Amino acid sequence: MPGTARPSLGFIHLVPFDRDDPKRGLDDGIELFRYAEELGFDSGWVRTRHLQRGLPSPAVFFGAVAQRTTRLQLGTAVIPLGFENPFRLAEDLATSDLITGGRLLPGLSVHPPAYDDAVNDLVHDTGWREEDYGYGRVERLRGLLAGERVREVPEYQGIGGDFDSERVEPHSPGLASRLWYGGGSQRSARWAGSAGLNWLVSNISTLELPEGGTAELPEGDAIDFAGAQRAQIDAYRDALPEGADGRVSVARVVVPTDGANADQLRRYSEYVERRTPRTAKVHSAGTIIATDIFGTSEEIVARIRGDVAFQAADDYIFELPFELELADWKHILHELATVVGPALGWRAAA
Repeated sequence: MPGTARPSLGFIHLVPFDRDDPKRGLDDGIELFRYAEELGFDSGWVRTRHLQRGLPSPAVFFGAVAQRTTRLQLGTAVIPLGFENPFRLAEDLATSDLITGGRLLPGLSVHPPAYDDAVNDLVHDTGWREEDYGYGRVERLRGLLAGERVREVPEYQGIGGDFDSERVEPHSPGLASRLWYGGGSQRSARWAGSAGLNWLVSNISTLELPEGGTAELPEGDAIDFAGAQRAQIDAYRDALPEGADGRVSVARVVVPTDGANADQLRRYSEYVERRTPRTAKVHSAGTIIATDIFGTSEEIVARIRGDVAFQAADDYIFELPFELELADWKHILHELATVVGPALGWRAAA
């Protein structure tokens, strides 16, 4: 059964755009979030992308979404902190959270720069070789969001107004307690639990390999994606401090066919077919990828009910396919909110 009696329902969107007309894609993204709130969704999440035609600035985007919505919680899945200065990100997130009325759910991840050295020097500046890109970066951000003292305020000299502060400003109370960590291994699950963060898992995860083991599966063995992810969720909950109430969110790409016209059905099918071969093998470092949940609403509900990771989740988040259009994404959200969600015990927010 879900971690809560009524699972929360959300979606994740890349907010893709045409490089020659990016405004249209951003406007479509804002409209999609407005429509999702109309349907009663609990949360809408955005991916963060750099050097791609996808959204790089979620705090800015959510400031615009706040002008078209009033209730929908707004999450990031996820912000890779290797690209961020925690101090500046804390300012941006707090500003956005206040504009949205305290609706932000910042999802975070950490990993070192992954480009070649010349690109890393340009993107991260040359100091990236000495920088710490571990979990401590999340802790720094959380402390700044919580209002920890950064400095002693100097005595006012009577010039320019007395606006100095000892902490990051603006301060948004409660934001530091709404952080999520997006991970895909038992190591990150245990750390997120012990740190008291919420836990976000997606359709990409890691198969735990024995020491010295390889990523090759014995012939005939299938990848148990849901089982690997459920083990991470259990490890996360076991690591939570006593009395802590961490939330778990499970995300999958879901493509319902009910109500789709012939052209949509063709494009949906082609999308899933292109992506399916990558789910049949273990990639480098034990990376595994879940198959897309594609089919009628009845088939989708059966898949989710039989998924042991979803059975342990508080939040169900549906990832929208990248390479579609606004009308397609609206169709998918409509089917999820009116058929799939209610069949899973969810009820639309008022």
